[in-house]
Amino acid sequence: MPSKAAPAYDPAPKSAHYEFGGPLGALGVTLAVPFFSYWLPFAAQNGFSLCNFVDYHRAGWRAMEDPAWWKSLWSTEAMIVYLAWYAWCVVCALVLPGKEEKGVELRNGQRLTYKMNAFATLVATMAAIAGWTAVYGIDALLYIPHHWAQLVTATTLFSFALAFFVYGQSIVPELFPKAFEPPMLALGGNTGNRLYDWFIGRVLNPRIGSFDIKAFNEMRPGLILWVVFDLAFVAWQYERIGRVTDSMILTVAFHAWYVFDAEFNESNILTTMDITTDGFGFMLSVGDLLWVPYTYSYTAYFLALHPLDLGVSGCAGVLAVQFLGYYIFRTSNNEKNEFRLGRNPKNLTSFQTERGTRLLTSGWWGRSRHPNYMGDWIMAWAWCLPTGFQSPLPYFYVIYFAILLVHRQTRDDEACAQKYGKDWDKYKRLVPSRIIPHVY
Repeated sequence: MPSKAAPAYDPAPKSAHYEFGGPLGALGVTLAVPFFSYWLPFAAQNGFSLCNFVDYHRAGWRAMEDPAWWKSLWSTEAMIVYLAWYAWCVVCALVLPGKEEKGVELRNGQRLTYKMNAFATLVATMAAIAGWTAVYGIDALLYIPHHWAQLVTATTLFSFALAFFVYGQSIVPELFPKAFEPPMLALGGNTGNRLYDWFIGRVLNPRIGSFDIKAFNEMRPGLILWVVFDLAFVAWQYERIGRVTDSMILTVAFHAWYVFDAEFNESNILTTMDITTDGFGFMLSVGDLLWVPYTYSYTAYFLALHPLDLGVSGCAGVLAVQFLGYYIFRTSNNEKNEFRLGRNPKNLTSFQTERGTRLLTSGWWGRSRHPNYMGDWIMAWAWCLPTGFQSPLPYFYVIYFAILLVHRQTRDDEACAQKYGKDWDKYKRLVPSRIIPHVY
């Protein structure tokens, strides 16, 4: 009896539903990300507190009535500086040595190859900054806070341009089908609504030859720039008060630790939804290039303007929160990765699914379906606590990150429900907590 033929591979299936609130939500995020990237530093400059909320915004609206204020947001020099930074990252990705690794199997049965040298790029960048600063001083770093708004503008415009470029990559083969092979589109990026598809990302793995645009932007320009910005704010605080506070040292150390760890374990991204499922559109472009470096470094920006000394006991308390979050984050991820690679040193329990794979039901993954998210969120608190309680502004990150993780958990669960069917229902009964055991 002949076997049933496998369904033909479709590079451009029609998307079944919207995410992020559809076109209206896509428009909202497209406007909100640049807005908050501008607004947060402007608010910090005035020591924003709940008490001066009304006065601050009245003064802000009056300033915006002056055309000179709008002109101050643009600088050709700042655009050149940002383009030079991006070019540096591209050159490093192309020329620095790195191990080649295969990604997950795609719908067409192929596995793309990725060059893992983000950590080498980070080290080269830090060495270049250290050498330049040793010879010429901190003026180059001070360019960043002194031209912050102009750099936000440059990065925002580049994020838009990159999103239009990759969207064009998906459209050109449709216009000239005989000349170009159709790219593989993301399952959620081909709704037919151009605004939404541009935002969410049509092409799953946009590339120029072997250069993977999505993986590159995930791990290099924005993530490494986050550390560069932090160092600039250290220099800025030193310029302003003649020393660097313990709160600033803790904040920058936590951020650097996170980035160095991510870059050192770069291959872990190959199994994330960003790489395996999501297309690359404006959402990832502006998220990777603008939102991550400009808002994740915000606590350091705030401390440069509003320095604070924590003392020994304060530092010890913040360190305890950081170590707890990192321990949960790293050990849970290690459990998952070891298990996926066929190793089970802790003899963790699991059950077989009809797909032939197994789902963990003990260790961290027996306590919560997303324990790594819990560790990540605890670390978010450690990154904000060094600012004290002089303003609610730095704590925006804890709130934003909680919303992000809950949304990501919801998407993960929906994807797993489609992937595992009734086995996922069984897993949810065995592991009822989504992120925080016995809470959520």
